[in-house]
Order: sequence, then C-alpha cells, then structure tokens
Amino acid sequence: MIKDKVVIITGASSGIGEATAKLLASKGAKVVLGARREDKLKQIVDEIRKGGGQAAYQELDVTKQSDNDDIVKLAKDTFAGVDVMYLNAGLMPNSPLSALKTDDWHQMIDVNIKGVLNGVAAVLPTFIEQKSGHVIATSSVAGLKAYPDGAVYGGTKWFVRDFMEVLRMESAMEGTNIRTTTIYPAAINTELLDTISDKVTAEAMQNVYKQYGISPDRIANVVGFAIDQPADTTINEFTVGPANQPW
Repeated sequence: MIKDKVVIITGASSGIGEATAKLLASKGAKVVLGARREDKLKQIVDEIRKGGGQAAYQELDVTKQSDNDDIVKLAKDTFAGVDVMYLNAGLMPNSPLSALKTDDWHQMIDVNIKGVLNGVAAVLPTFIEQKSGHVIATSSVAGLKAYPDGAVYGGTKWFVRDFMEVLRMESAMEGTNIRTTTIYPAAINTELLDTISDKVTAEAMQNVYKQYGISPDRIANVVGFAIDQPADTTINEFTVGPANQPW
C-alpha cells in the first residue's frame, strides 16, 4: 500500500522526482523532498499541501553525507519514520572521452555514485533496525548497454545496477526485509539534457528526445507500482521507455 508510507525523494525539484512526489502524495503517501533548488521544492510542497497532501522539504546536496543524514532525520521528525528512500538525483553531461571533460566526469561520479552511497548510508541503519524498508534508485538504459559519448555516465549507472542488486541479496541473506527497485529509463523528458556541455552531443541527444521522449509521469507510475506491492514481494528491476524508441 502507498497510503501513509513515508517516502524520501532526492532530485525532487523537477522531472521524475517532482512527478513521483505529486503522484504518491495524491495516493496518500507522506513525501519528503530534497534537491538543491529550495525555491522549486517549496513550490511543489505548497502545491501538494493545497491539494490535501502531506509533504515536507529540505535543501539537499546528495554529495554531502550530512545533508542525506539530515533529510532522513526530517522525515522521522515530521512523519515519525521512513518507509521508502527514492535515490533519483542524477546528472548526464555526456561527451566523447576525447573531449577530456574531466570536470564533468568527476561531477557525475560525485552525484550519480556517491549520492547513492550517501543516501543508502543515511537510511540503512533505520531500515535495518525496523527490519523493513524500500530503496528505489534511478539508473538508466545506459546502465544496461553501452552508448558512445556515455562512457562515464553509463559507468555510473552500471554501478547503480550492481550496487542495488547486492543490496537486495544481502538484505535477503541478513533477514532485514529491505526491498530494492532499480529503474532503467530511456528517453524521458526531464532537465537531464540541460547538463550536457558538449555541443555536438547535446544536439544529438536533443534530437533523440524530441523524436521519442515521453512524460516523467510514466516513471512515477512505475515507482508507485513498485511501492504498492505486498511487503513480501520485491520487483527489483524495471526497464521503461517510449514504445516507439528502439533503445
């Protein structure tokens, strides 16, 4: 059941995070939103509350462990617990390796990998103690197959794939009942393309998304479906994208 579940969402100020927050809140979840743009978070939370939903927010930089710890504390202080951690923050400044955009490489590692590690480190003690919980992460189809210009981005998303599968296995072995769900979106219309600084790559990606891109609501529906499963059931992977995209 989604109703009354306390769900933390990172990268919640736009795109998939925003769509998921609104959907879950409309189904009775208590959502706690984190992202770097506090003004956007406030706007989304105000909208949810006006619609009768329950929501809280906090400025969050996923690369800082203390920020991740604080948002877990906010969820517990505001709604007396945490049931789901949705690790959705991510960047995709793709480029050919020959362009040597090393700052972009390190930024992707910090957000896409370390951000996931920090979020899990923040929530895992609570989930282990209560012997329940659900960790959801946004990977990418680039975490399933290789794409030119996406060596580092794809590498970060392959990491998420492996990490989440081991988390699932270990929680099953340790009897902590922690469910995991990894989502591999294809072309979803979000602000992700805005992070691409390489002009040729950006233009190519924009053409793909113009041709195929679908609404982030489609991913929100999948997140809701995963959360709504019985406590003894894990659906650990979803590959989701436009019906007309050949991947």
